[in-house]
This record gives sequence, structure tokens and C-alpha cells, in this order.
Amino acid sequence: MVASLIATLLSRRLKIPAVIGQMLVGILLAPSLLGWVQGGHTIEVMSEIGVILLMFLAGLESDLSVLKKNFKPSMLVAILGVIVPLICFGVAAFWLGKDLSTSFFYGTVFAATSVSITVEVLQEYGKLSTRAGNIILGAAVVDDILAVLILSVFTSFKNSSSNLPLQIGLQIIFFAFLVLVHKMIPKIWKIVEKFPIYAKNTTVALIICLGLSLLADFVGMSAVIGSFFAGIAISQTEVSEKIEEYTSAIGYVFFIPIFFVSIAIEVNFDSLIHHPWLVLFFTVLAILTKLIPAYFAGKMSNLSTDESLLIGTGMISRGEMALIVAQIGLASAVISDEVYSELVIVIILATVIAPFLIKWAIRRSN
Repeated sequence: MVASLIATLLSRRLKIPAVIGQMLVGILLAPSLLGWVQGGHTIEVMSEIGVILLMFLAGLESDLSVLKKNFKPSMLVAILGVIVPLICFGVAAFWLGKDLSTSFFYGTVFAATSVSITVEVLQEYGKLSTRAGNIILGAAVVDDILAVLILSVFTSFKNSSSNLPLQIGLQIIFFAFLVLVHKMIPKIWKIVEKFPIYAKNTTVALIICLGLSLLADFVGMSAVIGSFFAGIAISQTEVSEKIEEYTSAIGYVFFIPIFFVSIAIEVNFDSLIHHPWLVLFFTVLAILTKLIPAYFAGKMSNLSTDESLLIGTGMISRGEMALIVAQIGLASAVISDEVYSELVIVIILATVIAPFLIKWAIRRSN
């Protein structure tokens, strides 16, 4: 926690994402370098709680009203931004000798987008409330949902037993239950408001979050799918901002930094040392497979060249979403330690480069 706090302060000074600083601390403390932190069951459990809370907050922050206002361009940016990386990374990884399953997972990881870093840059330059800023936010909501759904289907098939039809049936029932929960949440909160309990809204919200996480795990999906959709459902309540504030205090003070540090503990630098050109190739591919489709989606939606370029650069950052997908893949034995390390290094590089490209697009438009 001390190391994570120092990393966050230094990140703010250097104007790089705090998540990158926390991960670099994880790499520094990991067995591959200083060897001060070895991982283990305790960190694994706290890390899992961290990722559940992180995805719950991502759901809470998903503003569906922004998506409704710019539905067509946001959908176009999101769909192209998922399909292009899936195909390009899948084909590239397969061509480089990866098996079919690993190749598809490469595509799944880089289909995800994280706009938390993009939002900070857009806010700094006063571009968040523009049409381009709203389209980026709307596309990110769809992007995250599609990436989570693709991951859930992929891990289900990869880790399926002989009872695959039963598992698929349970998952369909689970998604039907999520729709029901989404409609029931406002009614539930009318009852919650009557509870004479301190922090009642956050308490009930976390019960729903962890309950849906358990259900998702039970039907063979990742627990984060339950927490993410719990966040989306609760975001429609009037007290969602208060819940987000309290949950952020719980998550970001303790569990979430541990998650980001623990991600990096598993990283080794063999792929960077032995295959630097491969890492560089995947980093360039990570940038282009978001920038180009988002740019053309903007042009197809009758936006100017500058606006389209801003949307393209705004969708590049992978950040926590891609890291979560990669970590789930490692925990589910979908990918090896070597592939995981390669993915994390590319995600870090693409995420660090993204803010500089966004600033370039903003300055160009001015």
C-alpha cells in the first residue's frame, strides 16, 4: 500500500495514469526484479475483491443517457472497435504461431477499451462535453458490454465440461435474471430508503454486487460480469452518485490498488528481451485497430476530420478493462504465463501512448 501510494503520487506529478504507476510498482516488487512481494492466497483474494469492485464502479459510471443521445455513432464506433481488433489480433497471433484459442483471446483482450484516462485528458482541455466526447463515452459503454459478453462466452466454452448445454441454459437464465434485476432496482430502492441504517444504500448495493458476482460464478461465467451489470442496474437510481462515492472509498483506498499491483506480479520480461519486435508490432496494432475504425465510424456519422480523429485517439487506451480480461484469462488457465506477460506489456505501452495521441488530436483541432 505504501508503494502503491508513492506510485500514485509520482504518476500525478508525471501526468501519467495512476494505474500505470501502480503496475510499474508491482513489476518492481515482483519476483522477476526485487522479489519483495511473492503473491500468495491473501493477495489473490484481496485482488479478486478489488476487480469485482472496480467492475461494479465501471457499471455505476456507465451513463446510459449519454449512449441514448448519440446512439447511432456510438454503436458504430463501438462495434467496429470490437470487430476490427478481434479479427486483426486473432489473425496476427495465429499467423505468428499461436494456437486458435490463444489467438482469439488476443483479439478479446484488445477489443476492450478503457476511457478513464481519455476522460481525464478531455476534461483537462474542456472537450468532454463536446459531441466527440459524448460519442467516446457512449461507445465505451457498448464496448465494455460487448467485451465482457465475448469474454464470458469464450471462457464458458474453453472451460466447459460435458454439461455444456446445461451451462449455456443457466447462462441464458442468468442474463434474463439480470434484465429483471435492472427493472426491479428502482422498486427495491423505495424499500431501502425506509431502512434506519447507516450507509444503507451502499450496503444494499454491495450485497447486490457480490450476490450477482456469486451467481455469475455459479453459472460458469466470470464474477466480474455480475458486478458490472449490478453497477449498470444501480446507476439508474437517484443515490447512485453517493453509492459510487462510498464504494470508491472502499475500493480505491485498499482493494483496487492491490489488484493493479498483483496484476504486474505475474509479469516477466522474457518476451520483451527475446522478442522486442513482436511486442512493438502488437503495440502498433493495438493503436491502429482502435484509431482507424473509430476514425472512419466518425466520418460515416458526418463528423469533421478533427472530431473523427479525436474519437479515434480517444478509443485507443486499453487500461483496466484489458488488464481485467487478461487476468481472468490467466486465472482460468486460458493463456500461459508467457502470453499473459506479453499482453500486459503491450497494454501498458498502448495505455501510456494514448494520452499523448489524444493531446495531439486536440491541439490539431485548435
